[in-house]
Amino acid sequence: MSITTEVSLEAGNLAASAVLDDDGRPRRTGTVLTASAHIVTAVIGSGVLSLPWAVAQLGWAAGPPVMLLFGGVMYYTSTLLAECYRAGDPATGRRSYSYTDAVRAILGGTKVTLCGVVQYVNLAAIAVGYTIAASISMQAVWKANCFHARGHDAHACRSSSVPYMIAFGAVQVVFSQIPNFDQIKWLSIVASVMSFTYSGIGLGLAVAQTVANGAFRGTLTGVAVGAGGLTVMHKVWRTMQALGNIAFAYSFSNVLIEIQDTIKAPPPSEAAVMKKATAISIATTTAFYTLCGCMGYAAFGNAAPDNLLTGFGFYEPFWLVDVANAAIVVHLVGAYQVFCQPIFAFVESRAAAAWPDSAFVSKELRVGPFAPTALRLAWRSAYVCLATVVAMALPFFGSVVGLIGAFSFWPLTVYFPVEMYIKQRAVTRGSTKWICLKALAVVCLLVSVAAAAGSIAGFVGAFKAFRPFSG
Repeated sequence: MSITTEVSLEAGNLAASAVLDDDGRPRRTGTVLTASAHIVTAVIGSGVLSLPWAVAQLGWAAGPPVMLLFGGVMYYTSTLLAECYRAGDPATGRRSYSYTDAVRAILGGTKVTLCGVVQYVNLAAIAVGYTIAASISMQAVWKANCFHARGHDAHACRSSSVPYMIAFGAVQVVFSQIPNFDQIKWLSIVASVMSFTYSGIGLGLAVAQTVANGAFRGTLTGVAVGAGGLTVMHKVWRTMQALGNIAFAYSFSNVLIEIQDTIKAPPPSEAAVMKKATAISIATTTAFYTLCGCMGYAAFGNAAPDNLLTGFGFYEPFWLVDVANAAIVVHLVGAYQVFCQPIFAFVESRAAAAWPDSAFVSKELRVGPFAPTALRLAWRSAYVCLATVVAMALPFFGSVVGLIGAFSFWPLTVYFPVEMYIKQRAVTRGSTKWICLKALAVVCLLVSVAAAAGSIAGFVGAFKAFRPFSG
């Protein structure tokens, strides 16, 4: 080999290393700012709409402190999870590309299976929750226009949410045939714009209503026993459900590792950058959430609806309510597919491995952006239809949100990050730090159990005056 060739090869290798990271993937360029933006986008969503109701159950004395406490727990456990992005050495250890990858690399065994089950059940529940949220927002657009035209007490403006659920499901059946829908570049931009649009409008309307009232409404202890026939037990259940609603609003742990995987290579370490980004984003969202929850409660007091924009505390300006609810629908159309794609991929990858030569599994029919196979058409359509049917049978936004928050909070936000950190950093069993971490996990488990119990009680209470599929 000539000297010229050797120099050429060396130059080529240097050029390749300049555009690739240590794992052979394209060089990451993320910073504290971009990671913070990704986290804020992931956190702020439809969960913000139930926060005024949650604060109403807790009252002024407990509502704001509980929201701040959840923000603190989210921040701390996120810093633990950030330490687990690389297995072993924090600067040179093997990277994880997803939450499950991190669990597999550090804990392994049956805990990987448990993590997978929790994540997939959570994703399926979110599909149901988003169907409910989108349908009642579509229904609210029609109602707002009807109330504006006929008056706020018009009985003709009452309608069922079932047709809107069917319409939303039909749209999702079509969009589910677009492969890798969650990888569309402009999707996150649209989601960010929409989520800030409806959150901002909701906050603005709450502030305006509070000003119009001339005072802050609400009480120190929230909805009082005896008001509207509320019993002591009902008060307890609703307080527990409020914890689940707040937990749902804050959830983002399942995507933290993926966000961290966008950060450029050390120095400083990805963990150090992620901790700064988490501090900035959690502080921002906690302040925003506390403001939204408290101003919504200040506007409506103990009568705060379980969905700020669809409970018709606001009737005017009707067009602004329409814009906010339309933004919710647009956001949830895309978000639904983002959360369903991992489930679709899980089933289809295993089908492809089991029957690699089957035309039913692998033969695609390309039509524009759509690429259905027989399996994809049948399986994805059936999944969306099932999620829609469940939503039609359980159209209770507040209870569904509370149950999802309760189910995901302890395992994904607390348990796995704590267990991975203990093993990753070889925390001595019985040491003060080990005891504190375990105590945190136990306390948060009790919170999740209480929130789940409260949400289930909410379902039971709602069913007493509801006929399934009637909307």
